[in-house]
Amino acid sequence: MTVQVQQTDYLQDVAARFGAASRPADIQEYGSGNINKTFLVTPADGQGEPFLLQRLNTRVFQQPDRVMRNIRSVMRHLEKRSVPPAPAAGRRWEVPHVLLTGEGLDHWLASDGSYWRALRFIGQSQTIDAVRDPDQAREVGFALGTFHSLLSDLPISELTDTLPGFHIAPEYLARYDAVARSASARPSAEETWCSQFIAQHRDWVPVLEDARERGLLRLRPIHGDPKVNNILFDATTGQAIGMIDLDTIKPGLAQYDIGDCLRSSCNPDGEETERWQNVRFDPVLGRAVLEGYLAVARGFFDAADFDFLPASVRLIAFELGLRFFTDHLEGDVYFKVTRRGQNLARALVQLSLARSIDDRLEDLRALVRELR
Repeated sequence: MTVQVQQTDYLQDVAARFGAASRPADIQEYGSGNINKTFLVTPADGQGEPFLLQRLNTRVFQQPDRVMRNIRSVMRHLEKRSVPPAPAAGRRWEVPHVLLTGEGLDHWLASDGSYWRALRFIGQSQTIDAVRDPDQAREVGFALGTFHSLLSDLPISELTDTLPGFHIAPEYLARYDAVARSASARPSAEETWCSQFIAQHRDWVPVLEDARERGLLRLRPIHGDPKVNNILFDATTGQAIGMIDLDTIKPGLAQYDIGDCLRSSCNPDGEETERWQNVRFDPVLGRAVLEGYLAVARGFFDAADFDFLPASVRLIAFELGLRFFTDHLEGDVYFKVTRRGQNLARALVQLSLARSIDDRLEDLRALVRELR
């Protein structure tokens, strides 16, 4: 009980740094992110608006000031682009603005070394963990397309790489190889399945980086983590109204974002399902996501961008499965878990999804040819 009281007092003190009343009425853990710790702060007696308080995971973001610098660059750019792209005219579109401390800073560094920030809470909104139907999938694609369109003229020189190596699949494979060499000599059946699947499909890994090195694909501002639960929906209309979790914004390939968006949207069972053997890529949802995306973002795509879309969906599912499995073998040091074995379960889901995408790769290619 004493520990809980101490934690509550600590959080209230942090919240007060960002202009909350001296005693916020309520601070509750919020969301289902795998990296940062997020709380919803509701000030007492209506003294101010609710806001989100976040402790950045500095094991992951080892230079958090760079994260905030990128977000400031994006905010400045979006303020100049006050009118969303044409297909978004008349629709609600929200941006998660950063709140400042009393000293005018966009973060607060606690005495224990923890790094905190606060974001405006976007009311009448909700997130989802799994896409329900094609209409919702189309909204997911619309959200990412709008985000890419709004940032399409932001020079990548104004962004820094906050996670060097992030989405560089060959580097993840190299790390896995190093970790796997020292893994248990008595793996479980599930661990064996993962390691065998990875061994059989290593040739998927270099496809996007090879294309970039050959000059076929170019760097753009990307979200970096546009999975479905990083998209905000209007709680009343169900329309997509924004994208959150901007920590991974960086110069990158649009295919990383689109692949991540598709692989997370088109698995109706969600990312935490225990029935990993039944995970399937839903082509109906895939079509809807791409239709929504291209309705906004088609203008800055060229032939190569379309050509590499199908392989990117398969790659990102495989890459994430590889990362989850590596983290499991390392003892769960990167992704947040609530139990031992959770990252293994996540890896099984993503690798099974990659298998399903591979089974439908020709269908995906036909769909892209139809929509381009």
